[in-house]
Amino acid sequence: MNILAEDPALINSVAEKTVLLRHRLAEIAAEFAPAVFANSLGAEDMLLTDLIVGGKLDIEIFSLDTGRLPAETYDLMGRLRRHYGLTLKLYCPRHELIETYTRSHGINGFYDSVELRKGCCHVRKVEPLQRALAGKKAWITGLRAEQASTRTGVAQREFDSANRLEKFNPLADWSEREVWAYIHANDVPYNKLHDQHYPSIGCAPCTRAIAVGEDIRAGRWWWENADGKECGLHRIPVRVSSEANIGEADVKAPQGAGRRQNLAGKECGLHRIPVRVSSEANIGEAEVKAPQGAGRRQNLAGKECGLHIKRA
Repeated sequence: MNILAEDPALINSVAEKTVLLRHRLAEIAAEFAPAVFANSLGAEDMLLTDLIVGGKLDIEIFSLDTGRLPAETYDLMGRLRRHYGLTLKLYCPRHELIETYTRSHGINGFYDSVELRKGCCHVRKVEPLQRALAGKKAWITGLRAEQASTRTGVAQREFDSANRLEKFNPLADWSEREVWAYIHANDVPYNKLHDQHYPSIGCAPCTRAIAVGEDIRAGRWWWENADGKECGLHRIPVRVSSEANIGEADVKAPQGAGRRQNLAGKECGLHRIPVRVSSEANIGEAEVKAPQGAGRRQNLAGKECGLHIKRA
């Protein structure tokens, strides 16, 4: 269904905001080089990707591959390549930090307390983001003010004191309806999980579908308190020492902290803002192409990953 055809006011709103957005992105590219766009592969970020690539703007587009993204997110990376000819620049977690964290807390230790979850987010998202932003003058995000309570105060432009550069949130005043109207009108590729009641998509073990009437962020870290639910990409990082031994992330849990602990301030460290939370956690790229119908039990000769091949 074409929602634009049924709502002239929405047509005008999207058209006007798109003109302003193109102008704003062009200004950022011209005045803040080198500027980068952190593409989390959510709906908002796909809209921005469409404009940046379509406008041939000198803005590098990167993603964070946490190593635990849903298959649908990796599939979208492949579709981006086919649709735009765009290969995302990926930043992955440092293996020694992942190994230290998992050896200390287990592969899913993030369920055990808010602090351990933030520690995992720091290793998989915040530290890679810091590397991606090093040496840049500005970065662009797809944050919107109405995405959640932790983001109501998000500004179009702010200074990211943690990473020491300008931060632009050009979709801050866009509504969810306007975002999707643009996507459908311009045939922009998007994550298929959005069609399965996933309005906000992050790592696979930390994201679930939401029910009718639930908050847009209810599916993110659903075992935690709903207030202040963030991963840390958009907040001023707090120095983290570490029971988890992960460098900059202090993951000491209060006595008795557990999976259902009712704590506010859910953040991973990427986007610490005054108030209100949105879309998809940041993500990255890995394209794995298989022959049509290929699967683990397919009857093909020489099917091995390399671990157990006998040397001649």
